[in-house]
Amino acid sequence: MNRVQGKVALVTGGASGIGLSAATLLAKEGARVVIADYNVEGAKQAAASLQKQGLEAMGVFLDAAHEQSIQDAVDFTVEQYGSLQVLFNNVGLTNLQKDLDVLHIDLDEWDRLMNVNVKSVLLGSRFAIPHMIEAGGGSIINTTSMAGFTGDAIRSAYGASKAAVVNLTRYIATQYGKDNIRCNGVAPGLILTPAAKNNLSPDVLAIFEKYNALPYHGEADDIGNTVLFLASDESKFITGQTIQVEGGHYIANPTAPDFSSMIS
Repeated sequence: MNRVQGKVALVTGGASGIGLSAATLLAKEGARVVIADYNVEGAKQAAASLQKQGLEAMGVFLDAAHEQSIQDAVDFTVEQYGSLQVLFNNVGLTNLQKDLDVLHIDLDEWDRLMNVNVKSVLLGSRFAIPHMIEAGGGSIINTTSMAGFTGDAIRSAYGASKAAVVNLTRYIATQYGKDNIRCNGVAPGLILTPAAKNNLSPDVLAIFEKYNALPYHGEADDIGNTVLFLASDESKFITGQTIQVEGGHYIANPTAPDFSSMIS
């Protein structure tokens, strides 16, 4: 308990999945949390659930495609709680119908994903950093993805946008480290969020599990606990890093499972 006691945290995309896990864990460990989401009713319901547990949380609207909305969420957090020490930039979009290979990708979709997945991280950090400096320091955590480290048949824009977030994380860490501000990323593999459970068939999940080093899939709290660690002073000498939380899915030679089967 009390791993982030006294800190104020803004969690974007916090109404469900990974964001909700992080917001809940931060609040349970002593932070005052603002949950920002396009689904504002979901954000407010999540905050109300935490309040019923005696924790401090509030919900607010966020449209990560618009600069003013991002600034409003940061301003709301500081107005309500007086400071800001933790920012979890967690909003991210993907579209399997339009985000295709390089020859066929919808260029408007490319622009949309770059705007939301990358620019929102830049703007959230831009608006939060002055308040963190005033507070004596802070921790910015960005949701990247294993798609930012690998290639795939589709999702060209998503992968490129997440790779950009990986390096933007390094730039923020470099530029503001002397202000006692750390910036790190978390790169999930397949995580069994409600969205994943509702949209991926058992056959698809089995394919992913086949290539995991571990015999199971990740849960939202696996990412939430990593965010909590990076928000806390336990990680005070870690900055500019992206922690890959992916069950060992990407660590092996891709032929290893097939050769293991052949040998056995």
